[in-house]
Parts: sequence; structure tokens; C-alpha cells
Amino acid sequence: MRMRAVAALAAALLGAVLMVPASEARAAEPRERTPVVVAHRGASAYAPENTLPAVDKAAALGITWVENDVQRTKDGRLVVIHDDSLARTTNVEEVFPDRAPWKVKDFTAAEIARLDAGSWFSPAYAGTRVPTLEQYLRRVERNRQKLLLEIKNPELYPGIEQQILKELANEGWLDRRHLADRLIVQSFGADSVRTVHELKPAVVTGFLGRPAETELKKYAAFADLINPSHGTLSADYVKAVRAHTGPHGRPLGVFTWTVNDAARARTVAGYGVDGIITDTPDVVREALGGS
Repeated sequence: MRMRAVAALAAALLGAVLMVPASEARAAEPRERTPVVVAHRGASAYAPENTLPAVDKAAALGITWVENDVQRTKDGRLVVIHDDSLARTTNVEEVFPDRAPWKVKDFTAAEIARLDAGSWFSPAYAGTRVPTLEQYLRRVERNRQKLLLEIKNPELYPGIEQQILKELANEGWLDRRHLADRLIVQSFGADSVRTVHELKPAVVTGFLGRPAETELKKYAAFADLINPSHGTLSADYVKAVRAHTGPHGRPLGVFTWTVNDAARARTVAGYGVDGIITDTPDVVREALGGS
């Protein structure tokens, strides 16, 4: 009984995320609708990526969905940052000059909290910090946004899937209201996506990449979405993805990344994708006819 209830809730969630009537979903054809626009690492063309100002900028632009990257510190805290090194997006080389190669996993949360994660982008963002996942979730919640959460480099952080799910639960993100249409967890690591699905079947999951068409059935056992780079995408591939039913009883969906110009946005929308991940969400939204 419990598993049937979980499956029903997950199917409802996926339908809400993809916004597709069940009759249309069963047809497994490209959906004639405007794709969801997802702000990549927040509105990262306009504010430093994966920071609270980037989330707020997306909200100011009227963008509901934001994407982020989650990794783990030396002392086991979850932080939001893309690279496995702190060097590109913080002043870690100045603050800790003798600790190359400045890997996230080699620094405590307190040490990372000292770093400036905004000045590299613009002096206007000097003093911006690397947020913890807790801080990030609370800001997304405050802004009434939705979250596409990427587990970054899971091979570096054994057990990070369970830890992320625990943090999501602690912050109220695994209740019925949030699971209704506000959360997707994705990764480039197929094993990581599979682990999330096994630990919490009601969570909608996505695999980042472009599996061969012959491999799609295998991925459909644990992933609700297949999310390839836009440069690898075609209408035929989207149709091939849709021909498979995911773990929650609906055709697999497709979010593509990272599309930053209007022409490409219109092209991939024409392929029938469900979502477009972009640094410039306002540009993509306008290209798709949004207000």
C-alpha cells in the first residue's frame, strides 16, 4: 500500500513538473508547449554563480526554477559550488596561498565561509559567500522558487545522496507540498541518480548526459528525465527518449543545457524539450514568447 501511494505521488509530481496531460503523455510525442526556463546556477550571467544573489536575481527576473550544484566540505557540511576546486570562483588563493589545489573537500565549512565568492564576478558583489545548502534552500523557499539540484562529483563524496536527502527533509523539501512540483535531483553520475531513486522513490530524478538510445531503457528504471547538452540534442533523440516510460509511469522528459541565445532556445524548443537550463533566463524566456 505504501509503495503504491509513493508511486502515485511521484507520478503526480512528474506530471506537474512537465505540465503534460496524461493522454498526451501516453502518446510519447513531442509536447506542444513552452519549455520550463531554469536559471543555471541562479541567474549566473548577471550575478556570481551558485550564490544567494544569483538566486535573488533570478527571482527579480520572474524566473521560478533555479539550478545549483552541491558538494561536501572536509568536515561534512554541504555547500553550493560548481567546481571541485575553490580557485575559480573565490579568493581562496589569497586567503590560503599554501593549500593548492584548493579542493572543496580539503577545506572546512568555516574556512570556506571566510572566502569572497563575488569579487571575481564584479566588485559590486564583493563579500558574497559560498552558501551552505541549508542557506540556499531557505533562500529558494523564501523566494517561492523551485529547485533543480545537481549532485556534483558524487564519486568524491561517498554517501552524499543520503546526506542531501536528509538536508532536504530537515528543511521541509520532501513534504507533499514540495514534492508536488518543486524539486528535481539530477547528476552526471548514474549510480548517484539510482541511489536517490532507491532511497526516496517519490523524488523526481534526472540523469545529466546523452545515453545511447539502446541504453535508455536501463536509465528509465531510475531516472524521470534525460538531460543532455544542447549540442548533442536532436528532435529524433527527444522522441526516442519519450518512447520510454520512467519509474513513475510516464514517458521520460528532457531538460537541456546550457542554452544562452535566442536562436538556439527556439531550436531546442522545437525539438519538444520540457526544460531549458540557461545562464540568461530572461533571454530564453523572451525567445520562447514569455513575458
